[in-house]
Amino acid sequence: MTPRASPRAFWRGLLLAVLVAIPSFVASEFLLEVLPRPGFHILNIALAVVFGLLFGWISIGLWISVAGACVSFARWWRRRPPSAAVIPLAAPAAEARTAIVMPVFREDPSRVCAGLEATYRSVAETGRLAAFDFYILSDSNDADAWVEEEVAWAALRRRLPPQARIFYRRRRSNIKRKSGNIADFCRRWGAAYRYMVILDADSVMTGSALTALVDAMEKSPTTGLIQTLPAAVGQNTLFGRIQQFSNRLYGPVFAAGLEFWHMNAGHYWGHNAIIRVAPFVRHCALPRLPGRGAFGGEIMSHDFVEAALLRRAGWDVRLVSGIPGSYEETPPTLLDELKRDRRWAQGNLQHTRLIFARGLAIPHRVVFLSGIMSYMSSLLWLLFLLLSSVEVVLHALIPPRYFPHPHMLFPVWPVWHPHWALMLFWFTLAVLFVPKVLAVLLAVVNQRTRGFGGMVRILAGVALESVLSALLAPVRMLFHTAFVVSVLVGRKTQWGPQARGDMSTSWQQALRYHATGTVLALLWGGAMYVLSPGYFWWLTPVMGAWVAAIPVSVWISRVGPGLVARAWGLFVTPEETAPPAILRTLARLQHDFAAPARLPLRGFLAAVVDPGVNALHCALLRERPALSEGIGLARQQLVLNALKGGPQALGPRERMRILMDRDTLLALHGRIWGLKGPRVGFWLGGLDRPLPAPAPAPVRIPV
Repeated sequence: MTPRASPRAFWRGLLLAVLVAIPSFVASEFLLEVLPRPGFHILNIALAVVFGLLFGWISIGLWISVAGACVSFARWWRRRPPSAAVIPLAAPAAEARTAIVMPVFREDPSRVCAGLEATYRSVAETGRLAAFDFYILSDSNDADAWVEEEVAWAALRRRLPPQARIFYRRRRSNIKRKSGNIADFCRRWGAAYRYMVILDADSVMTGSALTALVDAMEKSPTTGLIQTLPAAVGQNTLFGRIQQFSNRLYGPVFAAGLEFWHMNAGHYWGHNAIIRVAPFVRHCALPRLPGRGAFGGEIMSHDFVEAALLRRAGWDVRLVSGIPGSYEETPPTLLDELKRDRRWAQGNLQHTRLIFARGLAIPHRVVFLSGIMSYMSSLLWLLFLLLSSVEVVLHALIPPRYFPHPHMLFPVWPVWHPHWALMLFWFTLAVLFVPKVLAVLLAVVNQRTRGFGGMVRILAGVALESVLSALLAPVRMLFHTAFVVSVLVGRKTQWGPQARGDMSTSWQQALRYHATGTVLALLWGGAMYVLSPGYFWWLTPVMGAWVAAIPVSVWISRVGPGLVARAWGLFVTPEETAPPAILRTLARLQHDFAAPARLPLRGFLAAVVDPGVNALHCALLRERPALSEGIGLARQQLVLNALKGGPQALGPRERMRILMDRDTLLALHGRIWGLKGPRVGFWLGGLDRPLPAPAPAPVRIPV
């Protein structure tokens, strides 16, 4: 049954629709007046329609920010904290058990464990640690990553008290990816918890934030999910620092606007959020979409769908931006961001099959539409450029008809209003910049300017960020258009690990990914310069960005320029000027976990050769039923092949087969320690010091 919207939600939604639709219609009509007359009627209509859709899309961001600024200024005037109606004033009983769940897929285990330990220690400081359990849920399908996760988890357990409840589990099959991992956890252990908090591998949350989320859920029994606003931290590349600065300066205004418009049908971004487990299990099972191609199969952007299903069942879904202490990291380079967007593009476009599903609340249908438009708008933008170029070419190649109708006494002179076009350009630019101005004003009112390095550095950062955003927008547009076309023709994306840390883009990578855009800009721009030099200058912001994409992508991916900007006080954030205790702890723990490993072997080799790692891995494997004779012989042959050819003779699949079977792994481990002659070098030749003798039997470690 469709949840009934309150009158207030209805009127807010109607107001937003009017605020978006009327200016879009006016902008379309104004563009028709700007275009040359007499012109090409059908082409002009197409241009006006596409421009109206684009104008409506960018105006949504304007009205979200305006509403967020109004709400934030009102709270400041009344001296109320953000979302004071949701956050309780006093903590209820602490028996509400909560699971902190961190799904990982081939992540850096040292960063995962450092973040989890920092969160654990922060929760311990609240005195409510007994209500929280911690889970690392691995989907890693790489042998080395699997073993390194186990070793890092064991090291984490040794660093914490013996009673620390931090568990590790790896699924044998990563069906449905992250959503399947969460579903698997809910089936196995969900009944033991009232709430679960989902963290990404780069997430960290303070104990006060986690207890505030639990208290808010306890205070509001009709709430099924609360999403926090994570603050971006930990970036050193210039690109990452600019994204981090934008997130911290503009994010609070935008999030407050989303709270205002969506009310109890809010967003869920898949991490740094608390979920009531029972209704999530009951109502959020994700279907497999029928059909083949990119629009079928598993739902990729599952978080939006899960929020919509919770709301359809009558549970409130809220975005609460007023809970501090929620942190995440962002992609360090432009190419890493675009690789992530490729997966998001397919997931969001899949929602075209769900947007009209029965029973969904209107705000969540709008969320689906917004996600679709976040990528379809790039295709519309490119279409607008193509249509306008076609119009210019036609005007250049086809002489104007001064007497379009027979028996006319007076000619019809072509009419063109370039000053009107300039006026429309500046008006569109204002729509894009007003949210940034509001964010700066709100930072001044809330006395947050010192956290960004002062007013002068805020203004300089906004100006430089705006220039870079204008330079990167055409590059993103070209890639997003390619993503949309790829999805429309049925090509699926691969699920790969998220890039994290300071990873620079090489010249070869930049050339590989940006060369097509550079060539396209030279050909397109050159043709326009020959046919219509005046229009060419209107295209230079786009074509120039495509031409400069290769060096810009390399330069902004470097750590050096980012550190120089930080030394000058540019693009700094409050978490850098006054680091919270949890981030200082995280930095120290990352240094500890990143220290040179004490193990002489790592990954798969450590599990096979090192007695301690071998015992740990075997203890974590589940018991398996007795194998058939044929399978047993195949495993024996696998051991013989490994002994004969060494680790280099084993492919990724063979390594995983060995690690997944305790008997095979123990057999190979024992045979290696009994090797004689030159074959010893295959497995033990790379050791820089001797290993202890193997243990007689592995010790079971309960999880």
